[in-house]
Amino acid sequence: MSFIKTTESDSKYNHLEEMSVSELLKNINDEDKSVAFSVEKALPQIEKLTEKVIEKLKAGGRLFYIGAGTSGRLGILDASECPPTFGVPHELIIGLIAGGDSAIRKAVEFAEDSENQGWKDLQQENISEKDIVIGIAASGTTPYVIGALKKCNENNIVTGCITCNEGSPLALTAQFPVAVVVGSEFVTGSSRMKAGTAQKLVLNMISTAAMIQLGRVKGNKMVDMQLSNNKLVDRGVRMIMTELNISEREAQTLLEKHKNVRNAINNFQDE
Repeated sequence: MSFIKTTESDSKYNHLEEMSVSELLKNINDEDKSVAFSVEKALPQIEKLTEKVIEKLKAGGRLFYIGAGTSGRLGILDASECPPTFGVPHELIIGLIAGGDSAIRKAVEFAEDSENQGWKDLQQENISEKDIVIGIAASGTTPYVIGALKKCNENNIVTGCITCNEGSPLALTAQFPVAVVVGSEFVTGSSRMKAGTAQKLVLNMISTAAMIQLGRVKGNKMVDMQLSNNKLVDRGVRMIMTELNISEREAQTLLEKHKNVRNAINNFQDE
């Protein structure tokens, strides 16, 4: 199948500057509605990749996300939210972006064009065969990401990807590719929109399913979350109250003692 970069195809809309705010918002929303259906079509691919992630994490490996621009930022976002949400070490899921940490806030010119830098960045993290690397690139043509995955393949490191172009060089490089074809963007080529939304949805699915399979959720609650602010402490108290059918004061006392919702629930009988 020949490769067509649908993320760069012309928008279905024209004369955007002549639209009212109401028209702009409605049309963007109409496009956004299609994204979840595009993700649904890719569920079999997402399942295969997620199962491989779980296998690697259960065996003591780490998950790496690597990308450039919006894609890199989304990977870092997902990685950074797992420790506070699920209580896992920061080193378990690591996000890397072309241009380094400064590129999180401000674009670094031409950083994504190096075919060698991605592998160098992974080596800085002591990447090994125990780990799994997911390359993220809406276009599926980013040299920084493709080069990194090629070196991973050569070094027997499992690779996956999240892209929005079927048959792209990245999809053909990854051992476990996920291609969510969202079509043209509202603003032609602005892949931070539908493509970015699709990537975020897939990342949510992979990391959440993995954390649940790793035992980091009880029932439907984040019992291993970090109690890093008053809102989360209050949520933890309510979880304990509901689970153990005890008063708010008793739940607060348990949480203050054990510093963790899971530990408070598990040790209740010993109190």
